[in-house]
Formats: sequence, C-alpha cells, structure tokens
Amino acid sequence: MASIKFRLRSSANKNVSIKVRLILGFKKQDLELNTGFSINPKDWSDSTDRPKQNNSENKIIFNNLKKLESFLFKSLNTDMGESIIIDKFWLESKISECFNRIEKTDNGLITNYIQNIIDAADVRKVKIKGGYKHGISLSRKNSFVATKNVLSEYETKTKKIIHFIDINQALIDKFEYWLLKTKGYAVNTASKHIANIKTVCIEAENRGIQVNSYAKQITIVSESDEDRYIQTLSFEELEKIRTADIISEAHKNARKWLLIGCEIGQRGGDLLNITKDNIRYKGGKMYLDLIQQKTKKAVTIGVIAPHVIDILENSFPYKITTQKLNDHIKKVCETAKINAMTEGKIFNAKTGRKEFKSYEKYKLITTHSFRRSFCTNYYKKIPTPVLMGISGHSKESIFRAYINAPEDTDENADLFMKFYNEIHKDKVPEMKIIKNTAQV
Repeated sequence: MASIKFRLRSSANKNVSIKVRLILGFKKQDLELNTGFSINPKDWSDSTDRPKQNNSENKIIFNNLKKLESFLFKSLNTDMGESIIIDKFWLESKISECFNRIEKTDNGLITNYIQNIIDAADVRKVKIKGGYKHGISLSRKNSFVATKNVLSEYETKTKKIIHFIDINQALIDKFEYWLLKTKGYAVNTASKHIANIKTVCIEAENRGIQVNSYAKQITIVSESDEDRYIQTLSFEELEKIRTADIISEAHKNARKWLLIGCEIGQRGGDLLNITKDNIRYKGGKMYLDLIQQKTKKAVTIGVIAPHVIDILENSFPYKITTQKLNDHIKKVCETAKINAMTEGKIFNAKTGRKEFKSYEKYKLITTHSFRRSFCTNYYKKIPTPVLMGISGHSKESIFRAYINAPEDTDENADLFMKFYNEIHKDKVPEMKIIKNTAQV
C-alpha cells in the first residue's frame, strides 16, 4: 500500500520547508520532495504531522496539504493503472499540477519544449545528405506552432498540463478522439499532430528528459487511399486551358505557371522559384535544373512541349505567392470551362473545416494538382522510374499512392516487350540451314 506523510527536516527557530513523503511499500520506493510551503517548527504538530491551526496562515497551509494529499492519492491510483512510472519526476510534476505552479522554462512540459523548438527554428541542426544544415523549413516550423497551439487548447479544456511523463496510450487515444470528433479534423491533420508529439518525445528523451516509455510506440494513422480525392488535369483539359480566351494579365500569368507546372512535375514552391537561370541547352534541347526544397534532390527535367518552351523562352511568367496562384488558377480553369462535377474537399471558412461533396472541378484545382497531373498524364507512357526521378518520389509504392494507381502486374512485362521490340526492330531475321545428319 501507498502512504503519504508530511514532515519538517529542521527544528531551527525560523521558517523551514515542509516535505511530502510518498512511500510505495510494494515497490519499496520512498520519495520525498519539498511541497513549496514553509512553516516555523513551533507551529508544527508532531502528533498530526500537520500545521497547528492557531492562526489564519497556518489554516491555509493545513488545507493546502490536505488538498495535496488527496490529489496525490487520486493521481497515484489513476497513473499506476496506466503503467506510468512513479518517481521523483512524477511527484514533482504532480505537486506543481496540484497548485498550478508551471515554470515556463520547464522542459518537462511538452508545450514548453515545442516552444523552444519554434524559438530556435532558424538555428536548429537538420540532417541532410552529406552532413547538416541550420534551420528547419518554414512549413515545418508552422507545423510545430499548430501542434503547440492545439495541445495548449486541449490542456485548457481538460484543465491538465501535459508533461512528457504523461504521454501514455490513454492520453494519446483521448487526444486523438478530441481532434477527430470535437475539433472535426481530417484524419491526416490529426495524425500530423500525433506524429509531431512522437517526434518531440523521442528528441526530448535523447536529450535526457524523462519521457513515458509508451511514446516510442505511438501509432500514426494515415488516411486510406480510398479517402484521398486527387484532382488532376488531363491533356484535353490542359489544351482547353491553353486556348481559353483570358483577358486579365494576372490570370494570363497564372495560366503560364499552370501549363509549366503540369509539364515539369514539381511542387508549387519549387515551380515558383524557377527563373531563367535554371534553363540550359544541350544539343539544341531545353533542360531545367533545380534543387527540390523538400528533399534537397537535384533534378533535371527535359522540356519538350512546344507551348511550354515558348513560355520559358519568350514570355517567362512573373513570380507570385502560392496563395495568389491558387486563387488565380481557379478563375483560369473556370474561364476554360473545367466545370465537371467532381468529388473533393474545400475549406469552409465558417466552420473552419474542409467539407467533402461534389463541386465544379475548377473549384478544386490548386498548385498540388500540377505535379499530380504530370505524374498521372505520363504514367504508363513514360517508364515509372523516369517519372519518379523527375517528380522526386523515392519509392514506387509512394508514387502509385500519390496518383492513386493500383499495382499493375503486367506493366513491367509490357514495358520489357516494348523496349525489346525497339531494340530489335532494325534487325533482319536470319535463316539458318540445319543439316540433317541422321543416318539412313
């Protein structure tokens, strides 16, 4: 059984600290820490191990110790049932939690630790191919900001500050349920927050902070392929966009980015960073050389489409933000009558959530559609490894999921036969005469 006692460790004629002692008999643990309260030994009762209630100040201390005792017993029963380690770190956190004493510099609090990551985002070491660099990407930083904010909101709702030691299965399950059901987040959005928590827990433990052992076992759920609605523009739709009568200069500029993007297969940020300096020629052919921001991969794209070559050589588009481009390309696609009813999700500003239903297709087109259109349009027309080399996908399984293409077991065989025929198409069949040497 567990017992909780209070005592003084000094009899000096001055205020001394009141200690709380937690004894776990079955585990043979004896933990003792300061409660944060102090009292003069002459006002302490050795018979009750409590302050004498001889003045208003001592009555307050008495009630606070009673509150702490009750809180510790309740927390102990709950946390031991969830396999949480009971040690001095646990006891310290519970004392602070009981009286809402939260140190902003306490790295044992997960929100504080995440805030430190955010504050040091520009100088954090990030592993890259061949070494390290300073600074995490803006999108990664914003992801941590979002996770910290949603954790803080959850702490306010539950009236409980979360320490690393609290990250057990019960807490994660309750938090995930709250994200999905109360907040109404999409599966992938909720999973991103859970993944960030797991990442932070692993890093904190590596830096010597005590973390619940469950943290490394957190399971990250991702939305199934069937639930992902991928919007692409076919070659026919791209031709309608190319020939549409567009008047606005801003929309003409957006159309150029769209047409380039659907032919070079890059992410929106990489697309908008392209300048004429990325262009080079070899043997009269045009190439684009760039470094992908996300993967740091060097990629070279051969540009073949005449209308894209013309844009890059004669009317290079001016740079705009991704947000503006997303707004403009919807107008471009609307003008081009890309309006087939299509299932997808659109953000509703009133509810703050994405709503799934059928929309006119132009409303669903974003810069994400460019790279997917490239991969989808050229899939099975160009060998998959070639497309992956351009798009930057590292695994074929990821590439197929990206374009929602099920595995085709005949594909490799078909490609082999196609290339075999190409290799041997100019060879003249040879006739060999085989002598019959059989004895008569």
